[in-house]
Amino acid sequence: MDRNTSTSGMEGQLRSPSQKVENKHEETVQNPDREKDEPKADMGSKTWADLAGEMKIFLWNPEERTCLGRTAKSWGLILLFYIIFYTCLAGMFAFCLYVMLLTLSPYTPRFRDRVSPPGVMIRPYLNGFTIAFNVSQPNTWQPYVDSMHHFLAAYDDKVQEEKNIECVPGQYFIQGGSDSEEKKACQFKRSLLQNCSGIEDPTFGYSKGQPCILLKMNRKGNESHLRSVDFYPGNGTFDLMYYPYYGKFTHVNYTSPLVAMHFTDVQKNYLVPIQCSLNGKGIINDLNSDRFLGRIIFTLSIGK
Repeated sequence: MDRNTSTSGMEGQLRSPSQKVENKHEETVQNPDREKDEPKADMGSKTWADLAGEMKIFLWNPEERTCLGRTAKSWGLILLFYIIFYTCLAGMFAFCLYVMLLTLSPYTPRFRDRVSPPGVMIRPYLNGFTIAFNVSQPNTWQPYVDSMHHFLAAYDDKVQEEKNIECVPGQYFIQGGSDSEEKKACQFKRSLLQNCSGIEDPTFGYSKGQPCILLKMNRKGNESHLRSVDFYPGNGTFDLMYYPYYGKFTHVNYTSPLVAMHFTDVQKNYLVPIQCSLNGKGIINDLNSDRFLGRIIFTLSIGK
């Protein structure tokens, strides 16, 4: 009896796993979408509201009193670290810049192995290198006249007599002394420009269609269009007595010498290209890759 009872008990135990499999199979047959729903339920356990709540807690946690996961003390320490760090960087940069400036002179360039050709510029200069106006319309040439008067204010005879001295023409004005010593400048009076000084003719010839153009620092163009050009002073040269230029720190009252070109007979209603170039020893003015090296090109257009 005992043996049969134990045997039957074992058989019952052996049948129990199969019964479980059968039961599970029956549940699957009855609800085939259950296995598919379980992973979805796990993956979608956090709703948008939950995510918003977590973000809110991350931004400010009232229980731990943290902002973005850090307390006020932590934020203060990290802010103090970056203030000290960037202050040290700025200090190192300022120190390096200071040491570098100690090696430079504001009066003399450090490297003088190459001297560039002098620059040339025209006045008036308003809207590029084209000077265009109609003689019968004063509003088209008045801005040029105003620009000329403004530019020549520093060349007034009284101003030059007060600030600068008379020099010997035809030779360089070499001045000794230390680099920091203030240098004297030679007089260049406005009256030297004669018909282009704006003294006798306040319109500089623009009202007659005979404009004056100033060069800061000799002429090439179509002679059939230009016909007649007068130069002031002399033959359109820059006298040596205005050189060398010692820089703006020591040559405080220096005014660049000028050459005035008075175009007394220009063909009207034509675009007349004009090239002004510097001629002298060591001056380069024919480099095709740079149209403005030692020269300047501009256009005249005068209407009736």
